[in-house]
Amino acid sequence: MKNTIKTYTLLIAFLFVASFTFAQGDIMTAKDFSKAIKDKNTVVVSAQTAKNYGVSHIKGAIHVDHKKLYKAGNPEGVILSPEELAKVFGDLGISNTNTIVIYDGAKNKYAGRVYWILKYLGAENVTILEKDMKAWRSARVPLTKAPAKGKATTFTANVNNDIIVDMAWIQAHAKDANVALVDVRDTQEFTGVSTKNPSPGHITGAINLNWETLVTEQGVLKDKATLESLMKSAGITADKTIVFYCTTSVRAGLPYLVAKTILGFPNVKVYDGAMNEWKETASNPITK
Repeated sequence: MKNTIKTYTLLIAFLFVASFTFAQGDIMTAKDFSKAIKDKNTVVVSAQTAKNYGVSHIKGAIHVDHKKLYKAGNPEGVILSPEELAKVFGDLGISNTNTIVIYDGAKNKYAGRVYWILKYLGAENVTILEKDMKAWRSARVPLTKAPAKGKATTFTANVNNDIIVDMAWIQAHAKDANVALVDVRDTQEFTGVSTKNPSPGHITGAINLNWETLVTEQGVLKDKATLESLMKSAGITADKTIVFYCTTSVRAGLPYLVAKTILGFPNVKVYDGAMNEWKETASNPITK
């Protein structure tokens, strides 16, 4: 009887821990970060702008400029080949076998992009550091101006094609009721009336969910229940294949993380070519 009670107690404890871990998804708290950086296999990546990185960054963080991960020319923002991306990360001192922790200075918009690219390349242990400056101060996250340089290493790409789609895929699934094509730009960009970020409109059939509604003013992701409610209200549910995009899909990375790792939706993808590619083909339908 005692053994049965003990086993039951351990099972409940395991389920509680597993549930807590799942709820956090691929988001790391400052408290956990202070422990993670003691592990020599942990690599910290700053996806800040070069200017902000020069002002202040986490001590030891390797700077990754997301703009250097794209092909030259038009459409802008399309990622390099897996081989080229692997070389960029390897040369910076980042391996696919590292525990990679990413952050930035802009509500994790850029961190989300780098996160998704690394997951596309097959890196298994990738998280985003929760953007909570109060928690950072409490955990005494070390900051510095001194740039960090990693030792060149090998990054072996194991491409995950399940999380990326191209223009042909979007065209083929344009009227598929089982697909939720989600434009994560703000409403004005979505409807083509933005003067700040001029836009011709959105891909016909897409629904709108502004990525910034997922985070607080401080850049911290909202709680799981709120995130799920926001997604559901926009028509984004677990039974559909969900495809996120924006202008270049930089803003699609964080919604991908939320849907895939916090809410546990099984089929989540990013249209990497995004609006920049879609609008280049005259026959592609666009709605305002």
